[in-house]
Amino acid sequence: MSIGQTFLGLLEATPRHGYDIKRRYDEHFGHSRPVAYGQVYATLSRLLRGGLVEVEAVEPGEGPDRKRYAITEAGVADVAQWLARPEQPEPYLQSVLYTKVVLALLTGRAAADLLDVQRAEHLRLMRELTRRKRGGDLAEQLICDHALFHLEADLRWLELTTARLDELAARVRP
Repeated sequence: MSIGQTFLGLLEATPRHGYDIKRRYDEHFGHSRPVAYGQVYATLSRLLRGGLVEVEAVEPGEGPDRKRYAITEAGVADVAQWLARPEQPEPYLQSVLYTKVVLALLTGRAAADLLDVQRAEHLRLMRELTRRKRGGDLAEQLICDHALFHLEADLRWLELTTARLDELAARVRP
C-alpha cells in the first residue's frame, strides 16, 4: 500500500496534524501494522517537498510547534489518479513454497511432509483469522476475509500439488 497516497486521501476531507494522520491511518489501515511516527513525518516531508501537501498552520504546543497539513490541488489529483489505477494482480508464479517442494524432491527429502506441515500452518492461521474476524468491526472482517480467501486458494494448491507429487517428482528428478 502506498502510505503517501493514503495520507493524501486522509487529508482530503480536512487538514490534520501528523498525530491525527497517524491515528486515522492506524484506525482504518494499521490493525496489524500501525505506522510509526517517524514514518508519518518522513512521508509528510516528502509530500511537502513534492508539492502534494502544504503546511496550513503552525500551532504552539506543549513541546515543539504542531504543523497542520492540508492537501494541495496537485495532491488531490495525485490521489485521484492512484485510486483510479487498478492494482496489479499478484499471480505468485514463482512462490517460495513451490521452490521448496521442488528442492525437496531434488534432494530426496519428503516433499509430502513439507506440504503437510505447510497445510497445518495455513489451517492454524485460518483459525486465528476466523477468531479475529468474529470479534472485529466491519473493516477487520473484510481484511480477514481477504486473507482467508487467499489462504483457501493456497490450500487448494497444496491439495493439488500433493495429488500430483509423484508426477512432479518424475519430471524434476534427473
